[in-house]
Amino acid sequence: MVFFCFLISCGTSAERKEGFEFRQNAQGLDLYESGDPVFHYQREPGVIGNQYICNNYLHPLYSLDGDTLTEEAPEDHPYHRGIYWAWHQIYINDQSIADGWIMENISQEVIRLTTWTDESTAVLEADVLWKSPLWHDRSPFVREHTVITTHRKEELLRIIDFEIGLRALTNGVSIGGSDDEKGYGGFCARIKLPDDVAFVSGKGTVMPQNLQIDAGAWIDISGSLGSPGRKSGLAIICDPQTPNYPAPWILRQKGSMQNIVYPGRQRVTLPVDSDLVLKYRIIVHSGQTDYLTDKKVMID
Repeated sequence: MVFFCFLISCGTSAERKEGFEFRQNAQGLDLYESGDPVFHYQREPGVIGNQYICNNYLHPLYSLDGDTLTEEAPEDHPYHRGIYWAWHQIYINDQSIADGWIMENISQEVIRLTTWTDESTAVLEADVLWKSPLWHDRSPFVREHTVITTHRKEELLRIIDFEIGLRALTNGVSIGGSDDEKGYGGFCARIKLPDDVAFVSGKGTVMPQNLQIDAGAWIDISGSLGSPGRKSGLAIICDPQTPNYPAPWILRQKGSMQNIVYPGRQRVTLPVDSDLVLKYRIIVHSGQTDYLTDKKVMID
């Protein structure tokens, strides 16, 4: 039986609660499973890197051991923010009105945030309005509908699914990645990158490069991502229903984000009568990669 769950944390209890629990705080929501932290969703706009006003992202994302996997506002790229989805090019017709990558001339107002849980999943659903001071006195021009579904932890892994729906509220809205040969933008993970980090895809070991890489539908990133000497990993997977499946990658060995690219340098126009839907999966795991052969887990 599914039930609505939107809880305010009122203290601690000696009794360990089983199952999922959302706890509301001043900045957003924290998800716990059996008392262990899973992630924080940042609902409220906050200043990161001393100048960038950001919200609508996950940080921290935790390992199965409770270590923090993600980074927020690192020195090298202070606008990077955990697990996020963003685009440099945001246009209405031929006018550039915002840069969502660095949150320039754009705000994202979370107008509705609901959660529910059952025995096997925890769901966070957000409706977000994109606004810009360069467009009609900050009238919203995109409605984002994002659903984040966390599945019950298994022995060696936890699956988190993302469904991001984008609908234009006026004609002529388009989005695109960086306007250069890299074309980066879309679904991103800014995670810790230790010296022993390794990248693996369905095609084998992957070496990050400056430009896009055709590595297939998924990338696994493993190493000492949490506490020193403790192995863990994170895989990012493109769902076959995503328009540019299997999608190219921008990968970095040090000091940057990992990006499954959509749409690239060339902008795409958002529909006004339906949602453009982007679907991705993250698998947080213990560093053992036997699950990579499980097609149901990898959606491949």
